[in-house]
Amino acid sequence: MVGAAEVRNRLRVLRAERGWSQADLAERLEVSRQTVNAIETGKYDPSLPLAFKIARVFGLPIEAIFQEESQSEGVQDQTRMASHAKGD
Repeated sequence: MVGAAEVRNRLRVLRAERGWSQADLAERLEVSRQTVNAIETGKYDPSLPLAFKIARVFGLPIEAIFQEESQSEGVQDQTRMASHAKGD
């Protein structure tokens, strides 16, 4: 049996890029500001329907917003290795 994976998200960054407050995003998602805060801080993983709604609001696939902890670390490691190989 596999344990529950930690999920990271880019919600705070995506929201900031658009100049939205937590309240602005909450209104678009029809949830409370506290829910947005809890998702951003990793205290709460959204339901699948809410994750799809978040993806629609940002116009991105779910995978561009939410990643399993091990996947996001692997991507960072690959990026670091590629950068190092180029001599950056």
